[in-house]
Amino acid sequence: MVRFCWKPASVGDDGDVNGRVEGLLWYKDLGNHLYGEFSMAVIQANSSLEDRSQLESGPLTSDYLGPQGTFIGVYDGHGGTAASQFVSDNLFANVKSFAAEHQGISENVIRRAFCETEEGFLSVVKKQWLSKPQIASTGTCCLAGIICNGMLYVANAGDSRVVLGRVERATRETTAIQLSAEHNVNFQMERDEVRTKHPYDPQIVVKKHNVWRVKGLIQVSRSIGDAYLKKQEFNREPLPYKFRLTEPFFKPILSYEPAISVHKLGPEDQFLIFASDGLWEQLSNQEAVNIVSNSPRNGIGRRLVKAALREAARKREMRVSDLQKIEQGVRRHFHDDITVIVVYLNPKLIDNSSLLASPLSMRGGGSANF
Repeated sequence: MVRFCWKPASVGDDGDVNGRVEGLLWYKDLGNHLYGEFSMAVIQANSSLEDRSQLESGPLTSDYLGPQGTFIGVYDGHGGTAASQFVSDNLFANVKSFAAEHQGISENVIRRAFCETEEGFLSVVKKQWLSKPQIASTGTCCLAGIICNGMLYVANAGDSRVVLGRVERATRETTAIQLSAEHNVNFQMERDEVRTKHPYDPQIVVKKHNVWRVKGLIQVSRSIGDAYLKKQEFNREPLPYKFRLTEPFFKPILSYEPAISVHKLGPEDQFLIFASDGLWEQLSNQEAVNIVSNSPRNGIGRRLVKAALREAARKREMRVSDLQKIEQGVRRHFHDDITVIVVYLNPKLIDNSSLLASPLSMRGGGSANF
């Protein structure tokens, strides 16, 4: 049997292995993962960057005896950075730990990893609760993808999204296929699901300022963290008054449990776009896929971010150059933090379980101090 040995390498003109920074933009123009190439970009809008992201490629078990693969994570934080940073630091490690126990990747392994990450963060909240009560209102959306043995596992809690670019054999056009559903109560289907889970609470979803929110507070119905909507013990003093509910609750209002789907990857599957909702607020699935399929690979993450900025500027009838002069914090009124990871799929490598890889770890934002 031929065993391929792959080593991570930076490709193109991006000489910095940790990516580069230009003002509020961080990017890694092109790199290699186990099954092809990848490109990442992050733009900050909030006063502190609340998005976190990562791409890990190589062994997927902590004992290095299990399968190799690529892990992608996008964590769109809210109320601060504590939850998204915790997930970035712990989710992949938890996946590897349970994958070692089960000697492989499965829906059960991913579910247990999400549960362990949630419980780990809630224990941090409990320790810091009296000295830093605002940590109880910090949470993060959590989108994770794992490519392993020709399969793609997608796990999502929140409103980030992954879209597949697939070439149609008949037309040779690349079609956008959304692989995740958003847990955001501005969608009727999600409101119905939340109401079904909480049949005795007529105020479980409330429309405020023309936006639907769970308990009038938050748009997403699933997240890691947000302890103040998971456990009653964190919904009281010293939590700031604006986060406190008037009625006690006896079961979690938000869920950490991910929706998981499994997909067999085929030769027509060209690339995946993982992104926080900051991108999808500006670009449709097909618009994003068209940009990727019609552009050079080098710098494609940056190109998507800049296309989103152009659309945000157009909506406000201003020039992109003027939008880019607006400082973080104020910039949030024009667009959200945006994180994009484009993962190219090489069909010759996808089904090859004999690949050997030196571990690669890339964090969105790199070593940049946002």
